[in-house]
Amino acid sequence: MKKKINKISIITVCLNSEKYIERCLKSVKNQKYPKNKIEHIVIDGVSKDKTLKIIKKFKKFLYFFESKKDNGIYHAMNKGIKKSTGDIIAILNSDDYYYNNTFKIVNDYFNRNNIDFLFGSVLHKRIYHGFYPHKIWYKMNIYPSHSVSFFIKRNSQNKIGLYDQKFKFSADRDLIYRLTKSTMKGTATKKNEVFGKFAIDGISSKLEYFKYTILEEAKIRFKNSQNIIYIVFLSILTMSYKYFRTLIR
Repeated sequence: MKKKINKISIITVCLNSEKYIERCLKSVKNQKYPKNKIEHIVIDGVSKDKTLKIIKKFKKFLYFFESKKDNGIYHAMNKGIKKSTGDIIAILNSDDYYYNNTFKIVNDYFNRNNIDFLFGSVLHKRIYHGFYPHKIWYKMNIYPSHSVSFFIKRNSQNKIGLYDQKFKFSADRDLIYRLTKSTMKGTATKKNEVFGKFAIDGISSKLEYFKYTILEEAKIRFKNSQNIIYIVFLSILTMSYKYFRTLIR
């Protein structure tokens, strides 16, 4: 039986990304995968540096590109998803990049397994890997990363819906929370099947812990009908754990 080669849509959102955008674009262009089965969509938020000049060098390799004012990163991602036509959809931030065999590994996993979504291992400060949905009741970081590692079937994306733009920095966590609590199936690659590099100095590393981790996580849980008393208890417990960890360092 001939192996199916899925079309893979990659959405890259960028704004003033001249430092890393070329590496990101090259990592999609240089995949060891049929070129007619790769669909790269770039949504720029009207960059003022050299980002647009760099993107134009790769324009013939892009399925769609636009540079328009948007309402934030998740609005731009949603625009990209709506433009995509692939069997599988992924997000690749402009400061991250894939290794050359990533799409081949992704295709093999979706062909061999009855899954809706997949998480690959990623290199950050070390290799992050695995998917632990049984831990969602007390923690959100149950997967390696959103950019680089996360791939989802188009049909499954349509069922679960787009990114909720009410969350300025955590709509990806909300989406994965919804997936985890649904009947959809996801899995992770082996630890040595690393998809790429996740930026050490990306925006998530600069966010204020209470405002954008504790508070947004509580909002996600409340939106998805988790008990309010439990949410308050979990938030206090998480903050206490974080505080005591800083004391013993």
